[in-house]
Amino acid sequence: MNLYLQIDKPNKALSIFSDLVSSLKPDGFSAVAALTACGRNQDLRNGRVVHGMVIRFELCDEPILCNALIDMYSRNGNVLRAKTVFDVMGVRDVVSWTSLLNGFVKCDDMVSARKVFDEMPVRNVVSWTGMIVGFVRGKVSVNGLELFREMVGDGVFPTEITVVAVLSGCADIGALDFGRSVHGFVSKSVLVRDMAVNNALIDMYSKSGSLESGLEIFYGMGCKDLFTWTTTISGLALHGKGRPAVELFDNMLASGLTPNMVTYVAVLSACGHSGLIEEGKLLFKNMIHINGFKPTIHHYGCMVDLLGRAGCVQEAIEFIECMPMRPDAVIWRSLLSACLGKGDLKLAEMAAKKVIELEPDNDGVYILLWNFYRNANQWDDASKTIKMMRSQRIKKQPGCSWIELNGIVHEFLAEDSMSYIRPDMYIVLETVINELKHDIDDLLFE
Repeated sequence: MNLYLQIDKPNKALSIFSDLVSSLKPDGFSAVAALTACGRNQDLRNGRVVHGMVIRFELCDEPILCNALIDMYSRNGNVLRAKTVFDVMGVRDVVSWTSLLNGFVKCDDMVSARKVFDEMPVRNVVSWTGMIVGFVRGKVSVNGLELFREMVGDGVFPTEITVVAVLSGCADIGALDFGRSVHGFVSKSVLVRDMAVNNALIDMYSKSGSLESGLEIFYGMGCKDLFTWTTTISGLALHGKGRPAVELFDNMLASGLTPNMVTYVAVLSACGHSGLIEEGKLLFKNMIHINGFKPTIHHYGCMVDLLGRAGCVQEAIEFIECMPMRPDAVIWRSLLSACLGKGDLKLAEMAAKKVIELEPDNDGVYILLWNFYRNANQWDDASKTIKMMRSQRIKKQPGCSWIELNGIVHEFLAEDSMSYIRPDMYIVLETVINELKHDIDDLLFE
């Protein structure tokens, strides 16, 4: 059974366990293997059957078995059941605590996960990593970065999974200085040779505004996988470097690698940001006829965005009409932006209506329309748009920004209470406002 688990064949392991219990009484080792297989396979039904055998044959006193039960239930999303097993355990070790913590993280319950983390008598790198991954995945990257700082301060050396998660968090909020410090930490360890870490560094630098640093890592890597190429192409696309992105895509093909669906999304997006219409059309055609891929809604969205940005609104509409699937809100938003750019109010209103049908709570489409009406001096329509938002009880989502100072990331929301601002922050704000006033006065009286 363990051999099949080592080669990632949980179904085979469960099959052997089934044959075993048909003639023999299971012991703790075989039950642990079966529960591990159920966890990896997300097979809650058979996991419950094995749990019943554990109770029947009085194996519950073995800590390793209880840990396997917590892990199995956690992996299957039944964290309450995992908590029940945890609560009745006589002896708990770091594996017990970590398995429960990861169960809450998997269910996106970071409040409960943090409570478990704070109560842990002993923490290992897995528990630290679980919390950091949970914060980053839950779009609370600032908390993840703060926890990473604590982790390193406590002398716990991160794994490549930890570092990749932290770099992803830096990319999400543009924490370039923090990302550079992580890079410096990595460069002094064996992780500097890890491909996943280098890929994450390229992504972090690209998304944080330092494309040159990302490209430096890319060209310095001896071995590159498909994700390396795709991440770099995405970085070039993000910075409006459409032509270099297409050239890099061609270099990737020349290296012998076959692009996947994500790679095509990246290079098509690059074409859209740079107005490379013919290149984008050819890539879309090659994806279908050369690579044999069936385009997804994301690829169609890239093409609509490409045509819309280039001002080919009618062609974009014809493209949408020929799609084999129902257009999603992203596609209609792309068309809406294109219509607004061309000043085509009638088509803009049609596209906006489609977006509202698919995403009735989306505040962005109302704001786009309101701005269009306002710029066209159609104040009655602008007023109706705001009234429609209020009648639907739709509120504009507050803007969020991050400021990185001395390696510490501060998060601000547009609707934050002023009580959140420290006295020294008031002094800085007043200084900035006064400087701006002086600059404006100088311009007015020149």
